[in-house]
Amino acid sequence: MKKSVFGAIALVLGMTGMAMADDLVGNWRTAPDDNGNTGIIAVVQCGAALCGTLTQSFNSSGAPMESANIGRQIIWDTAPTGNPGEYAGRLYSPDRDREYRSSLVLSGNALSVSGCVLGMCREGGVWQRVN
Repeated sequence: MKKSVFGAIALVLGMTGMAMADDLVGNWRTAPDDNGNTGIIAVVQCGAALCGTLTQSFNSSGAPMESANIGRQIIWDTAPTGNPGEYAGRLYSPDRDREYRSSLVLSGNALSVSGCVLGMCREGGVWQRVN
């Protein structure tokens, strides 16, 4: 009996974590980078974590542009922190060619992005959900 109660609790908690992670799943338009360029990041479930791949790039005028980073994972190993709407993982910044420990904070259709490496932190701006 105890095993089945604990198993049920573990199942519900696991499903709650997945539901929280699903809030981040979808397409996100990045804030402009150092060059004024933006992109669309498709966030999906990758095993137990979330990852996001650059699917489109746009120049500072908003026109589509070619990028060697299309198809590259921009976020990975991302999971809820336990605080509502907060996620942590890894992030790649194409404009600086650098990887960061990421902090993502979801608020409706806005995602505040920041990251740190070697004690130096950077704001990645606010990404907007797109359909």
